[in-house]
Amino acid sequence: MCMGKVLIALGLSVILTAGALAEGVQEDWNNFLHYTAIGRFDLANGFGQKLIESSPDPVELLALSEENPDGYSILLKMNADSEELKEVSGKILDIIEKGRFVRRTDPKIIVDEIRRLSTTVRGRIAAEERLGNAGEYAIPYMLSALADPSRKNEFAAITQAIPKIGRNAIRPLTAALQMEDVAVKGEVIRALGKIGYFEPLPYLKLIMETASSSELKSLAEKAITEIDSSALKISAAELFFKLGEMYYDRAESVAVNDGYDFGNVWFWDAAKNEVTRQEVSKKYFNELMTMRCCEWALKADAATGKAIGLWIAGFYRAESAGIPMPDYFGQGHADAMTYATTAGPEYLHQALARALENKETFVALGVVEALAVNAGTQSLLYQLGTEQPLAKALTYEDQKVRYSAAIAIALALPTHGFTGSEMIVKNLSEAVLEKGSGELGTELSAKYAFRAIRAMQTLALTQNKIVDLSEAMGALIEATTSPNAEMQILAADVLARLESPENQRAIATMALSDKNLPEVRVAAFGSLAISAKQNANLLLSEQIDAIYALVSSTETEPILRAAAAGAYGALNLPSEKVKVLILDQSKS
Repeated sequence: MCMGKVLIALGLSVILTAGALAEGVQEDWNNFLHYTAIGRFDLANGFGQKLIESSPDPVELLALSEENPDGYSILLKMNADSEELKEVSGKILDIIEKGRFVRRTDPKIIVDEIRRLSTTVRGRIAAEERLGNAGEYAIPYMLSALADPSRKNEFAAITQAIPKIGRNAIRPLTAALQMEDVAVKGEVIRALGKIGYFEPLPYLKLIMETASSSELKSLAEKAITEIDSSALKISAAELFFKLGEMYYDRAESVAVNDGYDFGNVWFWDAAKNEVTRQEVSKKYFNELMTMRCCEWALKADAATGKAIGLWIAGFYRAESAGIPMPDYFGQGHADAMTYATTAGPEYLHQALARALENKETFVALGVVEALAVNAGTQSLLYQLGTEQPLAKALTYEDQKVRYSAAIAIALALPTHGFTGSEMIVKNLSEAVLEKGSGELGTELSAKYAFRAIRAMQTLALTQNKIVDLSEAMGALIEATTSPNAEMQILAADVLARLESPENQRAIATMALSDKNLPEVRVAAFGSLAISAKQNANLLLSEQIDAIYALVSSTETEPILRAAAAGAYGALNLPSEKVKVLILDQSKS
């Protein structure tokens, strides 16, 4: 059965608005609905596109949709269920929602409704309802009216209306608590107490802790008691931190309006004596609010170190949205990595533990990379409760995090073993073999391979006793046959410092192979000399003979011949081997 017949069967008839034959937006709207209802989706799509391309006034289109609720229902159903009309109906709905927003936030309407509060009982009730619809957008105008000495007769009606706006009023009201006007601030405090919810508590407690006015302190205490008297025993800094966690965890009680793709961050403008807002993408609204709560926690008590860890996690998660930071960050604002590397390891471990627990790979990776920059041996394995976050990262599900953690710990040259330390070599070996090429992509896999093998080189050069590189010999031997010359050279250098016949023979094979670049062969002979000095001769006789052949041949390139000779000498072979070389060149 076609969608048109289904709609008819469901009784979703269309009531055409007045003047359906008139030209313009109304005609296109009615035609779109009409042809949708009878199942002519091709014609409906055409009229829908025409309606969109005409750039209709959003408020006018909203009015048309409100006049025809059945038609609006059809529009919603098409957007949800119809493949043919999903896109066009979605665009029309976007215009209607824009109209709803424009009408809801129209300053003229808001100002008129505020004045209407002080008229008749019926006028006040209607005004309160419309101001409630305006939500947070009404608050700046209502506060401005309260601060206006010429409107004292409206004071009572406005203060009575503010709490009725409800939860949406909290963010601008808490921002307004920075004002100097004691009388208006007192009314804001009263309103917050009546509205309830957790969010005002830290701001109110901060007034109790810092305000010079005993009246404001008393009002704040009363407001807190109305909301949750247990908060009186908790510091403002701790309450701000908890609020930051609520934003970070996307608690429903602090959620931004679902109707739009943005949220408002509110500020107090002392110069203008008013609250102002900045629209920010909903993609990182919660993270930005997390950061602001942490900043307030630190203002309340600079010793609230855990707020730093949460702030860093919030900043990294904001960056994961992949969009520019909001304008209020200002030009030249440093990125999360800059702040993370400046912060101490203790705070980074807090952020890392949170990221691992929440499986937030972007945050975890950023923090691990910061730890690799600024953390020493002891601080890398910082104990947070019963766990070591960086050690835990070695077994994280994401390869990038595992590899970065292994590289960070390796480069810090650990001096003590720990539970799971064997995962360092396992991850380094996996990275060297570029096993993550499918998941990470060729370029990123190659970068991790280089970083991992350089970390191994550092461990080998320092003869680290904690990280057992013998477990990586298979990966290193395989790397000697890599198509990348630098990887080959690094692999040979690491192998040279590990005692094993297989290692030394793999280096010799690499040096003797004429398929390798000359510089690779020269470097391999250098590594072979190091191996021989540290571990004596572990080569097969045929390999020794092949090296001798290179040294004794006048056709061998001089640089290669010299390198081979150095390795041959380092092997410290029995005298008869050297005797042959000497006598072969004898002219007597």
